[in-house]
Amino acid sequence: MATDVLDFFATCPPGTEHLLGDELRALRAARVRPARAGVSFSGSLAVAYSACLWSRVASRVLMPLTSFQAGSAEELYLGARSIAWTDHISPDGTLAVDFGGDSPAVTNTMFGAMKVKDAIVDVIRDAHGRRPSVDTTRPDVRVNVRARGTKVTISLDLSGDALHRRGYRQEGEQAAAPLKENLAAAVLLLADWPKIARAGGAFIDPMCGSGTLPIEAAWIAGDVAPGLLRGYFGFTGWLGHDAESWHALLDEADERAEAGRAAIPPITGSDIDPKMVALAQANVGRAGLLRVVTIERRAARDLAPVPGGPVKGLIAVNPPYGERLGQIDELRVLYAELGERLRGFLGWQAAVLTSSPQLVGALGMAAPSAFHDLYNGTISVRLLRYRIPTLEQAAAMPAPAADIPEMAWPGAPAGATAAVDPSATDPGVGAFANRLRKDVKHLGKWARRTDTSCWRVYDADLPDYSLAIDLYHEADSGERWVHVAEYEAPSTIDPARAASRVASAMAVIPDVLDVPPERVVLKVRKRQKGAEQYERMADDRHFIVVREGQARLLVNLADYLDTGLFLDHRSTRAMVARLAAGKRFLNLFAYTGVATVQAMLAGALTTTSVDMSATYTDWARRNAALNGIAGPSHGFVQADCLEWMVQQAADPAAQRYDVIFLDPPTFSNSKRMDGVFEVQSHHVELLHDATALLAPDGVLIFSTNNRRFMLNAEALPELHMEDITASTIPEDFVRNPRIHRCFRIVRS
Repeated sequence: MATDVLDFFATCPPGTEHLLGDELRALRAARVRPARAGVSFSGSLAVAYSACLWSRVASRVLMPLTSFQAGSAEELYLGARSIAWTDHISPDGTLAVDFGGDSPAVTNTMFGAMKVKDAIVDVIRDAHGRRPSVDTTRPDVRVNVRARGTKVTISLDLSGDALHRRGYRQEGEQAAAPLKENLAAAVLLLADWPKIARAGGAFIDPMCGSGTLPIEAAWIAGDVAPGLLRGYFGFTGWLGHDAESWHALLDEADERAEAGRAAIPPITGSDIDPKMVALAQANVGRAGLLRVVTIERRAARDLAPVPGGPVKGLIAVNPPYGERLGQIDELRVLYAELGERLRGFLGWQAAVLTSSPQLVGALGMAAPSAFHDLYNGTISVRLLRYRIPTLEQAAAMPAPAADIPEMAWPGAPAGATAAVDPSATDPGVGAFANRLRKDVKHLGKWARRTDTSCWRVYDADLPDYSLAIDLYHEADSGERWVHVAEYEAPSTIDPARAASRVASAMAVIPDVLDVPPERVVLKVRKRQKGAEQYERMADDRHFIVVREGQARLLVNLADYLDTGLFLDHRSTRAMVARLAAGKRFLNLFAYTGVATVQAMLAGALTTTSVDMSATYTDWARRNAALNGIAGPSHGFVQADCLEWMVQQAADPAAQRYDVIFLDPPTFSNSKRMDGVFEVQSHHVELLHDATALLAPDGVLIFSTNNRRFMLNAEALPELHMEDITASTIPEDFVRNPRIHRCFRIVRS
């Protein structure tokens, strides 16, 4: 049996399935398939043993013996009796049976466990004349029974005891531990701790409690198997146990732990409670980490970088959810102090585990770089990840635009409470919710059919709810985000009434679109005056990676009025990419370079992207790098497009282009044209300068979002201009076909 390929199932906390899947693949498991709160896999016994020894995320490792239908207690007994239990349990051994799930045959789990136990002991008594005894604490064999309706699966529990019990806690302490070890390890893995540790980054937990996070961080960095200290597994008393394979794995784990000790970077935990500090120090000692993990008594408010100490690393913290300090107002003070301290660790990363979106705002941090939904026992929690900028990075960030209100943390408009009855705020919200449901049902079919992952769900369909609602899917995790843009209501509309409608809409959007409120981002567009531009809204860079066709793209849902991806140009970009295949491509007013990336992926011979903004030029470079594209054939130019075109046209040696994409802003400040550019007033000169850069037989695609734009073709008789707007409006924008105008232009 040692080399036979067997089927197994490893359980884990919900939300960590993909981490467990990665662990199992690294352990050479086959047919790894994540499911709800667990992962099925195949392999030899040695693979299952490795999972018990090395998985930091798994809760248990089960080996299914049989599945059958049981509509009654008698059928449950007969199904369990059909297993050759004499191959698994000695008549002198001990056993325990765990029963879980719902079944019409069993209304009481203790009764279900008893029926299966009776079947097991009856089989062994019939064969040997005596039967094993029951030991619910450390049995030789633990049997796991899972019922789902009439289907029953019986497995051997190879872990014997929950794998989060690593062995460094004293008896009785485990029940009081607020953070299980495997969830702590998952937090560290999600927060990129292995990569940070390999780069020499330090680790700090300013509210370490009994020391779980520091210990798990040290074991990860030091390549210590999380099961190495355990004195008990469920397979050691099993008759099918392969002791030789198991001891070989233990020997290897011992060698790796010894070799890895030198790789552990500085790790510190602290807590204000002296009893917890003493407990954490004892646990660190039992974990064999006294010389590499420091535990101190210190309040979180006193957290600060050590002069001359590590300049990078990870701060991970599991602050109180409400049980320890009770009142939410007191916790707000605690979170505010924590956030203030975190912001002082320039260049570090931070990970905060919380169950309360209300308290996240009290941190005073910029928007998280990522979220992960998890469960701490039965408590739904969210892991928030932050990248704290260095002084140089902070200085390079554009200043917030004038008259743009500071944006609330994603989830609800400023001032909204967590519990809102939308109908009490605005009776018409029911019609809005119904319309949103119809839109997402209709367009969702189109999105799935066309493999479109970012699209407009709702486009001001009802005049009382003048919102643009876009759905974004993260490329890797598949998590959904909702971007809601509301234009400022006209002065004739009562501001309180307008705010009430927005609050009502925000209250129902998460439920209708099945997205957590924390992943719904609201923005308000104000009409700008004079030289004001749509610019930065917050002090953070909150990027996620999405997909458009083959392209992977960075979008920012929180910090700018626009996200970095103009969804209405999706079809236009696809057309431009087809034209650019094997050609020289120029992207003017390139913004974040999405059209350039699509042209690159389509096989453009060369690309040049020009934009005045350093932020957008850097964003475009990052989008290209995200798709593995770089080199001298692809250039990014930070320059005023208007001046750059004139300079290039005057230089006979400058490159000419086969395909040009020109998508200027409707309005912009510029050194040319008396300091102001308006596409309607200046498009003739703009098109003249752009077409001067065309190669013979070249084509210019000109697009504008000025809904009142009128093309002055008579002023450009040397050009042939075709209105192709209708063919460039995607399905999700057909309700509003005036979203943009688009023209195909060639020389006559």
